Amino acid sequence: MAEVMFRHMVQQAGLSNKIQIDSAATSSEEEGNPPHPGAQKTMRHHGLDPTGLVSRPITTADFHSADYIICMDRMNEENLLRMAPPQDRHKIHRAYEIIPGKEDSVIPDPWYTHRFEDTYHSLAEVLPEWLNKFQKELQ
Repeated sequence: MAEVMFRHMVQQAGLSNKIQIDSAATSSEEEGNPPHPGAQKTMRHHGLDPTGLVSRPITTADFHSADYIICMDRMNEENLLRMAPPQDRHKIHRAYEIIPGKEDSVIPDPWYTHRFEDTYHSLAEVLPEWLNKFQKELQ
């Protein structure tokens, strides 16, 4: 959901040629699968198209090529820190750390909560702040 939402925001800002977006999982459990039907329903409800999106595990190449790796919760952060080459650990950030006063907040995984709309709204709160940060860095 985050990838589709952020890709749309970046496109709307006219920055698709400057910001690359990709999502990856910290496990291979869902590899090759499309987003959960609840996530697809939520995205379509908000005018976003998840067509073609499939799960894939994060790779060492991702750690090397990414400038930022943004995760939703502490479990994913811990997994990423364990998986990342030491020189790339500084690239890992929790989604809410961008919002002062909410740095310790997390975005619960809707796979477990089945609250896809809540996840959408949390992402809608944090992703514009990340886009603002990246826009400033590009100037």
